[in-house]
Amino acid sequence: MDRSRLEAERNRLDQQYRQLKAQGLALNMARGKPSAEQLDLSMPLLSAPADDRAFIAEDGTDCRNYGGLDGLPEAKRLMACLLDDRPDNVIVGGSSSLTLMYDAFARYWTFGVQGDAPWCTLPVVKWICPVPGYDRHFGVLEAFGVEMIPVPIRDDGPDMEEVERIVAEDSLVKGIWCVPQYSNPTGAVYAPEVVDRLASMTCAATDFRIFWDNAYAVHHLSDQAAATIRVRDIHEACRQAGNPDRCLKFASTSKITFAGAGVAALAASPANLSEIRLRMSAGVIGYDKLNQLRHVRFLKDEEGIRRHMRAHAALLAPKFDLVQRKLEQGLSDIGACSWTTPQGGYFVSLDVPHGCAREAVRRAREVGVTLTSAGATWPQGRDPRDANIRIAPSMPSLSELEQALDVLVCCVRAAYVDQLLAKTNEDAQEDAREAPTADA
Repeated sequence: MDRSRLEAERNRLDQQYRQLKAQGLALNMARGKPSAEQLDLSMPLLSAPADDRAFIAEDGTDCRNYGGLDGLPEAKRLMACLLDDRPDNVIVGGSSSLTLMYDAFARYWTFGVQGDAPWCTLPVVKWICPVPGYDRHFGVLEAFGVEMIPVPIRDDGPDMEEVERIVAEDSLVKGIWCVPQYSNPTGAVYAPEVVDRLASMTCAATDFRIFWDNAYAVHHLSDQAAATIRVRDIHEACRQAGNPDRCLKFASTSKITFAGAGVAALAASPANLSEIRLRMSAGVIGYDKLNQLRHVRFLKDEEGIRRHMRAHAALLAPKFDLVQRKLEQGLSDIGACSWTTPQGGYFVSLDVPHGCAREAVRRAREVGVTLTSAGATWPQGRDPRDANIRIAPSMPSLSELEQALDVLVCCVRAAYVDQLLAKTNEDAQEDAREAPTADA
């Protein structure tokens, strides 16, 4: 595009930007929050019967009282569906899987792993972070001063050649984050061979751990995806590879029932569970068994979870479809733009021309649309290309989402046009400096 066409496009975008700003928008798409309509699906949770047996679990436990470090037996069975594991390998926690992950890391930091040195005694601890990835995972590591090693994530999982090279060479590399199904934010689904390689790879650190965050285990956008997509069980793969203690699996109902008031759980090998119980029992007598019981009676079992998630999909799928249409209409002519088309989860990952993401997000914020901060999908918020933007379409209504996407497209295009114009000016100045003078 020559300079005159670039200037005409900038004038058009400036006019559109002023019109959008005049609408006084106040839309927030910074986090992957369920919409009010999604939360309404779980309101029956709050309508539990109040008869004499309403608080009694199947093993006779009075859920109003102390005890039950592991969780109720029926809650273990329910959460095993999300963790793809056996109920006796499950510990049911509080409402947040992020808390369980933080606590697991803190235990290793303070006490070490099965007799190995506590990580806090080491000169440095390193951790592999597939990118783009989840900013709250990175935040856990930042809190402990861990050195984060970014590794690209592909459609089938992290770049395993790079992962295998890193873990084989350095004993200070202690783990990796994995969101195996509908990864945040790309929507990647780990292929069976990736799972097997993670389970069997040679690690210089004997205490290397895979933190397997199965946050979107049942969050399909269609019945077809639900019927065809299933990630290989990392725990079974580790057991078969002779590394049964390598992984810890985490999940919650935060995006199934009530965000912040759901049930979280972890699954691990018997040796890992024994160590976790020992450390956990010093600070916890038992988590909220009433909430566990409510969830079991509401969701019931794996089929009940499937039915409930179909209702979520009916609300979410039109929003993801709208994202695809708007990006295709507004950005497909910019060759440097690309985006993912996930079959589930909560996000779409948008890559814009290098050097444009922060400016596009800043401009959108000035119009009244708050997006996830540019760079948030990289450790310490530093995207070296300044290119990735995470789109979280779940919370706004369809009409609000359409407005927000119009703003996003306008801001990406404007940032790119300004970049091209700046480059055109630089080239013109360079040409002027190199042109021969009249006296030459």
